Amino acid sequence: MIERAIEMLNEQQRNVKERSAPWMVAEQLKDICRREPESAELIAQDLDNPQMGIVQAEKKIKAFADGHKTGGFSCVTPLEADKILREFYGLGAASDSTGEKTSKILNLADFL
Repeated sequence: MIERAIEMLNEQQRNVKERSAPWMVAEQLKDICRREPESAELIAQDLDNPQMGIVQAEKKIKAFADGHKTGGFSCVTPLEADKILREFYGLGAASDSTGEKTSKILNLADFL
């Protein structure tokens, strides 16, 4: 499923300018697919829907950036972009390399 999702993202990338914002969204989604096979399946399913493509996902990120401008400057951090993409594609919280959800908080008092 990972290969299918990545090929679908590659196909959509061919329709946008290299290194453009939508192109970079596809790169970030590929990274998610490689780390999280369960997310790759959901992304592949969503990419079949024209309203769920990389251009539409990038518009969500741009809307966030535009809403958080400082003067004439706006940007989105990688974590913010990740959160926006996860919401757009209905993905769960990010997993670390062990497959554990990264949203867990480590309480050092638990070790004492």
